[in-house]
Amino acid sequence: MTDREARAARNQQRSLDAFLAKKAEFDALLAELQQASADHFGADPEAVLWGETAWLHDATAKLREIADQHFRRGEFAA
Repeated sequence: MTDREARAARNQQRSLDAFLAKKAEFDALLAELQQASADHFGADPEAVLWGETAWLHDATAKLREIADQHFRRGEFAA
């Protein structure tokens, strides 16, 4: 293996390590959000007001943008 190939292999391993660390962080955030969603994000379903609805609307829009980027939908379509 040449020095260049060794550097490329180390770089690829560092990239993979960083990717897996971010994926673990992403998965933990998703799990937290799923738990919060199961609890209606702390809102009392019998007393929800427009503030909670507006917050959920904004949060959903952010998640939709992430999904659209990943699945190349909407403005991110190829």
